[in-house]
Amino acid sequence: MPTQTLALDAADVSRVIEMAWEDRTPFEAIKTQFGLNEADVIALMRQQLKPRSFRLWRDRVQGRKTKHAALRPVALAGGHRHQARHRRPGR
Repeated sequence: MPTQTLALDAADVSRVIEMAWEDRTPFEAIKTQFGLNEADVIALMRQQLKPRSFRLWRDRVQGRKTKHAALRPVALAGGHRHQARHRRPGR
């Protein structure tokens, strides 16, 4: 286990796991907030989850565009949820 993960308290570990499970949270966001790169997150998940849960998570995130900022579509990369394509009359 990388030394960086040893510095995390239980609340931080819980938050990293939560962020790792979220589809729209890229690994880069976890790196920015906690200093853990993708390999560190994988190691932490392997240590903290049951084997079956870890395999389900790995299958889910492997190659997922939303988990890697470089692969994210431009619409997701900017952080904008929705941009209306129409305008109300008179505005």
